[in-house]
Amino acid sequence: MEKKNQFEELSKELTHTFKNAWEAMSESETKSCFEFSEGYKAFLDAGKTERESANEIKRLAIERGYKNIDDYLSGKEKLQKGSKIYAINRDKSIILFLMGEKSLKEGMNIIGAHIDVPRIDLKPFPLYEDSDMAFLKTHYYGGIKKYQWTAIPLAIHGVAFNKNNEKIEVVIGEDEADPIFAITDLLPHLAKDQSSKTLSEGIDGETLNVLVGHMPMGDDKTKDKVKLHILKILKDKYGLLEEDFLSAEFEVVPAGKAKDLGFDRSMISAYGHDDRVCSYTGVMALFELEDVKTTACGMFMDKEEVGSQGNTGSQSRYFENIVAELIALQEPDFNDLYLRRAISNTQVLSGDVGAAYDPNFAAAYEKRNSAHIGKGVQLVKYTGARGKGGCNDANAEFLGEVRKIFNDNDVVWQIGELGKVDQGGGGTIAYILANSNAEVVDCGVPVLSMHAPYEIVSKVDVFMTFKAYKAFLNR
Repeated sequence: MEKKNQFEELSKELTHTFKNAWEAMSESETKSCFEFSEGYKAFLDAGKTERESANEIKRLAIERGYKNIDDYLSGKEKLQKGSKIYAINRDKSIILFLMGEKSLKEGMNIIGAHIDVPRIDLKPFPLYEDSDMAFLKTHYYGGIKKYQWTAIPLAIHGVAFNKNNEKIEVVIGEDEADPIFAITDLLPHLAKDQSSKTLSEGIDGETLNVLVGHMPMGDDKTKDKVKLHILKILKDKYGLLEEDFLSAEFEVVPAGKAKDLGFDRSMISAYGHDDRVCSYTGVMALFELEDVKTTACGMFMDKEEVGSQGNTGSQSRYFENIVAELIALQEPDFNDLYLRRAISNTQVLSGDVGAAYDPNFAAAYEKRNSAHIGKGVQLVKYTGARGKGGCNDANAEFLGEVRKIFNDNDVVWQIGELGKVDQGGGGTIAYILANSNAEVVDCGVPVLSMHAPYEIVSKVDVFMTFKAYKAFLNR
C-alpha cells in the first residue's frame, strides 16, 4: 500500500491534466459566472455589427469615466496616472487606455481582439425583382459555410447616407414587431443535382439573395411593381432612395437574441462569439482596474475576418498614431524611438477564439492538443496553416510568464491548437503587433460551431477568460 501511494504521489507530481473549470469554482464564483454571462448576452444583442459593437463599448466606457482622446490632445484634460481614455476610429474600431504609473515608452499590457464577424453584406446596387419577388444581391464577408445561411431568420443592420450626406441608421428584423428576411433553399424533392455537389458547392455565392417582398403596386404600365413597392416602403419608413444604397453599408445577420443553451443553462448560443466574446471580456477586465503600474490597453478592431487590412483594421497605423500622440503628451522631446521602444516593451494577449474539440467531428482534431469547452481560457502558442504558415508562434519565455500569472490568480486554463496538422488552419491579429517586436500570444474562449450563424461557448470559459485578462492587465 505504501508503494502504491508513492507512485500515486509521483504521478501527481510529474503528470498534468487540465481541470474542469466548473469543478474548480466555489458556489459564489459560479454565481458570479452566471451573472457575468447576462452582461455578455446583453452586449451581443446590442452589437451585431462592428459599428454597433464599437459604439456599445464607447457607451460602456463613458459610463465608467473614460474620456475622448481629443480632450487630452486639446489640453482640456491632463494626462496622468489613472487617466481613462478612449479613441474611436471611424465608428468601426475602438481603443481604450488606463494610464499606468510608468511612462508609456516603457511599454503596455494589451488585450487585442476584433469586433467584426463573418456575415453577408449587401452589394452596392442590390435591389431587384424576379418572378414577382423582390431580392437583395449580396457578397459574403469572411469565412462562412454558405449553406448555413439559407432558410434561417435574417435581419438587416447598417448605415446609409442620403443625397444631403445625412446619416440614416437602419436595424430591421430584431424587434418583435419587425419583419424578418430569408435566403431561400431548394426543396429536397428537387435537389438531385444540388445533393451531388460538395458542401462548399451546394450553395453558390451569387445565389445568396435575400428575399424581401412580393406584393406589387402600380398599374399595367408599371415596371417592376414589387421592387417599386419595396422602394416606397424604404422611402416612407426609413427615408431611403435606391441611390442611397450606393453610399451605404448594410449587413445581413441572423435575427434574434443570444440565448442560454442546455438544460443546465451552462452555455450560450449566439451570433458573433467570434470575436465579441474576447472583446467583451477584455473590456470588462479593463473596467475592473483603477490603479496599474504599466499602462493597460484594450484594442477592439475591425476587418480581422478578411485579413485586418484597411484603415479600421489592425494593420492600419491608427493604433501606433494614437500611442505616439499619448507619448508626445508625456515626453516634450518626443521622437520616433519612443514609440518603437513602447511597442518593443509591450506584452499582448491576442484575444481570439479557439476551436473547441467536438466529438461529433473528432476526425478533424488531435484530441490531446485541442481545447475543450468547460476547461477554461485557451492559450494558443501558434496558429497558421500546415507548417505553421502565417503564424506568430509565441516565445516560450513569454508563454511561461503568462502561465505563472494565470496559476497565481486561480485562472483555469488550457492549451490547444487549431485542429490536426494539415487539416486546415487559420490566423488572428497576433502577428501584427508581433511584427513590431511586441511579445504576443493568442488567448481566448474555445468555441463550438465557429463561424456558423449561431456559435456556442461555455459560460465558465467566458468567465475564466475575463479573469485571465484582468490578471494579465493588472501588473
